[in-house]
Amino acid sequence: MKVRIRIDRLVLDGLGVPYGARDAVRTGLEHELARLVADGGLATSLAGATGGIALPSLDAPSIDAPEPSARLGAAIAGSVYGSIGAPRRSQR
Repeated sequence: MKVRIRIDRLVLDGLGVPYGARDAVRTGLEHELARLVADGGLATSLAGATGGIALPSLDAPSIDAPEPSARLGAAIAGSVYGSIGAPRRSQR
């Protein structure tokens, strides 16, 4: 299965990300979200879609903003994945 995720716009309320750090945030987000989807899959409602699915917006859970910027991107990816990823199986 091929998964392509396109984020047209990312709004970070309350974070003053310096312009020069935006590439590091984007790269961290891309790498971590790709890893999470590859390892955990997508939510059933998204994984079964043929021909693609578009979500006009996504409200992801809040995060604590770590530094440096690549870690911020990874934290954002974890939050986004929490909204689109496959539910975690309970570990017994």
